[in-house]
Amino acid sequence: MHCGEKSSSRSGIRDDTVQFVLASGSTTRRSLLGNAGLAFKCEKPRIDEAAAGNALASEGEEPRDIASALAELKARRIGQKHPDVLTLGCDQVLDFEGRVVGKSRSLEEARSTLKRLRGKRHKLHSAAVVYENFKPVWRHVSTANLAMRDFSDNFLEAYLARNDSAALESVGCYKVEEEGIRLFSSIRGDWFAVLGLPLMEFVNFLYDRGQIGK
Repeated sequence: MHCGEKSSSRSGIRDDTVQFVLASGSTTRRSLLGNAGLAFKCEKPRIDEAAAGNALASEGEEPRDIASALAELKARRIGQKHPDVLTLGCDQVLDFEGRVVGKSRSLEEARSTLKRLRGKRHKLHSAAVVYENFKPVWRHVSTANLAMRDFSDNFLEAYLARNDSAALESVGCYKVEEEGIRLFSSIRGDWFAVLGLPLMEFVNFLYDRGQIGK
């Protein structure tokens, strides 16, 4: 895995062992792909995700479709610069009662969001789109269903005091791979979807293309 390196080649990718470009700045996605033994480079797309998501929602798009569209937007933005290399774009959308819940911009917003979600169920849609030669060549959306505990206000305040950064960095104000797991009574579905990437399906895609040895 290599992130943030510059190159003078036509595609911007000079390492022949690189299997794809990850159009993301997410440390979690980088860790998942790196731990899977995949060779990739990272390039974060400069887009206003909140504005793009809000525009799609205002047009009546479903949360699952919004996740797919945002993943494609990221893949296209970076893939246009590296047409001869696969580019992977990803996005995760929290679906609460059919509406998208975005990241909180302050602890007060995080507090309000967690109060809305507690004691109820919501979904996480994690989308991945691969671009090659200026067009999408693969996409997948995985969905997980989560049930949040009906925790007390005291528990909530203590959680926010300990996890302020996680509350503002993640949709839903939690990281389940960290203390956020304590907020839930059950999680059903693809664990990798909860973490923000349909990893198994993407690995299968690379395998089918012959980019992972058989």
